[in-house]
Amino acid sequence: MSIPHEHISWLAQTAQKLLQGCQTKAHDGTILYTPDGKAHYAALWTRDFAYMVENAGDLMHPRHIEGCIRYLVRAQRKDGAVPDRVRPDGVPVYVAGPESNPLGEPNLDNPPFLVIAVDAYLQRVPASRRASLFEEWSQVLDIGMDWIPLSPSGLVYNNPDKPHSPYGFTDCIGKTGELLMESLLYWQACRMLERWHRQVGRGQRAAEYSRRARQVEQNIGRLWDEKAEAFLAATVDCRQVDIWGNAYALAIGFPLGERRAKVQRLLTKRHEDYLWKGQVRHLFKGEYWQRLLTPVAPDRYQNGAYWATATGWVLKAIHPVNPQLAEHIFAELIEDFRANGVYECVHPEYRQLESYVVSACNPLGAARSLWARRER
Repeated sequence: MSIPHEHISWLAQTAQKLLQGCQTKAHDGTILYTPDGKAHYAALWTRDFAYMVENAGDLMHPRHIEGCIRYLVRAQRKDGAVPDRVRPDGVPVYVAGPESNPLGEPNLDNPPFLVIAVDAYLQRVPASRRASLFEEWSQVLDIGMDWIPLSPSGLVYNNPDKPHSPYGFTDCIGKTGELLMESLLYWQACRMLERWHRQVGRGQRAAEYSRRARQVEQNIGRLWDEKAEAFLAATVDCRQVDIWGNAYALAIGFPLGERRAKVQRLLTKRHEDYLWKGQVRHLFKGEYWQRLLTPVAPDRYQNGAYWATATGWVLKAIHPVNPQLAEHIFAELIEDFRANGVYECVHPEYRQLESYVVSACNPLGAARSLWARRER
């Protein structure tokens, strides 16, 4: 089996349509990219925007991307917290959930996602502009990264007694202690900032980000479960194998040493326990999160539905050891998209929120990187 060129072309065209359909105009004229084309999430959400730029930035207008970055940067809180989202009227919201009932403290993932968005954009602008733009935004990015709570081991830490909403695609989930997905995002942002600070001649700051990244690398094993041969989502609440986090570690090239092969083997061997129509459950089938920040019924939303957001990471994780399986998963995803639409999450019993943008963008980015031919 091989990936038909037409699959990737179709997904790129679909992602472009979704990116066009999700735009709305802010009070100051800035074109905002909302997470969906149904006006359900009617704001500029930091993580969704970052995924769009990272995986499909060539399908977005550069002026729009830069405008959105400035819109987020202006909304940073004085203590460094980066907004979860900024409304079209310019009001920033720092905590996940309804504004009338926020889910804990400000999200732990937004500072790294702002870094990821900036990094992806800087790689697309003319080389002559990169240094000046990074100089303009670097202080905001640094303050945001310094805001993130860390354990003594350098991993992202969530206080069980006063939890933050963690990674946004698990913002209903009470993962506490040292965290996997959030630490991987932090590591990725550290490596990006290390590179940019070095390029503009800030060797001391670059060295500090290098130190932080190495500390995560040295201590990520605190989340390793030898019996499961995989990483757990957290060290206190929700000590459960995190499918998304394990796949993400492999997808971003996090240095896992001999554990890499073990994680690949688990994700390959048990793929039927977390995949449905090419989309990915957070936990293995039949398992549910041990602590929630707000009630979520089993097999619904973040507590058991399947998401295309994470499909690209699974493809990149599995492809080196079983390319045929990766091709099969991608083909199943495209078949479901074409037959039923692109949703936020799906389940044999229901589908939630059609026209969800990163469900198309994230797999597109992975497919383009894995299979050499590009859509025309």
